[in-house]
Amino acid sequence: MSSAEAPDDGLIDQFLESRGHDTASWDQNYNKKQCPKCGGLHEVAATQCSVCGWAP
Repeated sequence: MSSAEAPDDGLIDQFLESRGHDTASWDQNYNKKQCPKCGGLHEVAATQCSVCGWAP
């Protein structure tokens, strides 16, 4: 097995944002949306996280 660590997502997001990319979006987990802030799972039609209140 490899001992390489996963890249720092925060550093990658910062790099992309400084170049005009939107990194604050919903992640997908199977057929659900996953909040990027707290990890809560929601229906695909959700527009706000019911766990922490985050909205894109």
